[in-house]
Amino acid sequence: MFRIVVDSAANIPATVVKEYDIHVLSFVNTIDDTPLTCFDPTLTEEEERAKGHDYYEKIRNGMEVKTGLISSGEFEDYFRSVLEHGEDVLYFSLSSNISGTYNSARVAAESLAEDESLHNKVYLIDSLNASLAQGILAIYASEMRAEGRDIESIYNELSTYPPHMNGVFTVGNLKHLVHTGRISNAKAVIGNMLNIKVILRGNAEGFIVEYKKCRGRKAVLNELVDLVCKNITEPEKQIIGIAHADCYEESLYVMQEIEKRVHVRRFINTSYDFCTGSHVGPDTIALFFMAKDRELDA
Repeated sequence: MFRIVVDSAANIPATVVKEYDIHVLSFVNTIDDTPLTCFDPTLTEEEERAKGHDYYEKIRNGMEVKTGLISSGEFEDYFRSVLEHGEDVLYFSLSSNISGTYNSARVAAESLAEDESLHNKVYLIDSLNASLAQGILAIYASEMRAEGRDIESIYNELSTYPPHMNGVFTVGNLKHLVHTGRISNAKAVIGNMLNIKVILRGNAEGFIVEYKKCRGRKAVLNELVDLVCKNITEPEKQIIGIAHADCYEESLYVMQEIEKRVHVRRFINTSYDFCTGSHVGPDTIALFFMAKDRELDA
């Protein structure tokens, strides 16, 4: 047997984590000098949404947030506990070009590989993305495991998925892109004044890049819907992820508009995880789906 592991940036709701028997290693944010564990395995989806509302409302009101990595020591301790139990590990990470988390896990895995007393192995897959683009890969791994497939075949197949798993999103306020260095403060001020909305995406190398601009919130939401419906491959076989930073009603609108145009196996619609969500800010909506590649057709 083997264990499927993600960090909490994978944004899988607690109820879905239980459904697919996935283990989550949580990031810990610092909120006004107080630690906050980002993932709570006990919450219902309604409770997660309420907690998300409180979190993003506080950000709107100026709350200071600091994010941190999961250390290589934490990864090594957890991975070792699994290996000593006689199981392998299949870990799906946040993009190595967004965070140092993958490297921390890699260092831990390499250290454990040198321990001759351990006979099991840690397999790492860099999602080259964030949020449910990462989490959905873990769900697919769980479905393959339930079919009786071994870890080697699942790892070999899913290692080919990241170049096809797209993440596209828009933010509520451009000032949050200033904090991450993606646009200048002057552009953010002017863009907000002119009601300019930006669509961003994860590129093939796992960096977050600007894709296009729209005028107005409704227009940018409809453009996100178009991007999914024009580019998704075999939607009837896919899970589409929707992550929202306290804009649930708009996430329902996006989901309903997609449903009008393509038949999808399943949607996962959830509050944006606190780790990556703190960098994109309130009113962000992100969509995650498989396409032929990450060079999307507009």
